[in-house]
Amino acid sequence: MAVCGLLTLGVYASWLGFIAWLIVDPEPTGVGAEVRSYITNSLDQYLLLIPLLPILLWAARAILYAQQRAQGVQMSVTQFPEGYRMVVEAAHNFGLRRVPDAYVVPGNGTINAFATGHGLRRYVIIHSDLFEVGGSARDPEALRFVINHEVGHLAAGHASFLRLAITTLGMQIPIIGSALSRAQEYTADNHGYAASPQGVPGTIGLIAAGKYLGAQVNFHALADRAVTERGFWLHVASWWTSHPALTWRAHALRDRSRPGRLMVRPKQGVLAGPISPVGRDGSRTWPTPGQVLAVMDATRPRVAAEEQFGRYPGVEYEVPRDAVRLTDPRPVSR
Repeated sequence: MAVCGLLTLGVYASWLGFIAWLIVDPEPTGVGAEVRSYITNSLDQYLLLIPLLPILLWAARAILYAQQRAQGVQMSVTQFPEGYRMVVEAAHNFGLRRVPDAYVVPGNGTINAFATGHGLRRYVIIHSDLFEVGGSARDPEALRFVINHEVGHLAAGHASFLRLAITTLGMQIPIIGSALSRAQEYTADNHGYAASPQGVPGTIGLIAAGKYLGAQVNFHALADRAVTERGFWLHVASWWTSHPALTWRAHALRDRSRPGRLMVRPKQGVLAGPISPVGRDGSRTWPTPGQVLAVMDATRPRVAAEEQFGRYPGVEYEVPRDAVRLTDPRPVSR
């Protein structure tokens, strides 16, 4: 955050310095004239926008908040009260002075939620496709983790207008800005874990495979791959994203002795090891279809999951969720 803040303040200072130069030396000659001509011709539109950024940021946040108030379903004591109680409890546990607004909006297949604000007001937005996971036939603890994650963003000050105004320009710089975003996600994950550690496997499964198949995702197999999957391009792909690589994120939520990794993958903490070829290995080491079929015929999963293609509301399942997603991912002999 300090780096992004300094970069943003540096841009503002550069703009002020350029304006001062225009005032002090309105008609430069020689090299100064060439430099000024290049700046004004190449960056004129951006120079005009720099002093307006805080105003544009304020207006954008105001419009976004107005859209939710006009179109979203506001959670309350009578509308989605179970989910709203999670929001209120999170606000209480994290020491917020006021309960943030909470809205459910159409997901249209998107699994997402976010927290932001306008002025002194703070609110949480949850897409319907994510909110549905809270049903009794699915995983209420996963929803609790997500809500506490989002309220955690508010408690950590990530939605503060002053913070955003100071860091916005710095966050546009590749790698540096996305690193700050990933750090904030790990902080919010810490809030989610503090409130609902049992919601971790469900949340990771939900993000990885969606609201129906999430209960089938083996949490340990996913977390192990943070260590076993390696390589230069894997790191490059992770540096450019606003959220931590999901395997790294799962590993950080499983191993609470270390902070989440921002730039370099974790190198220890494997439960079962790779059960399939890793991407960095040469293709000659990958098995043939016949070899894999032979292994599948000779082994079976440790837990038979009858709902292989997802859990659905209103259906009773004999196999507990955690029996599927927290078991040792390695197969056993038939």
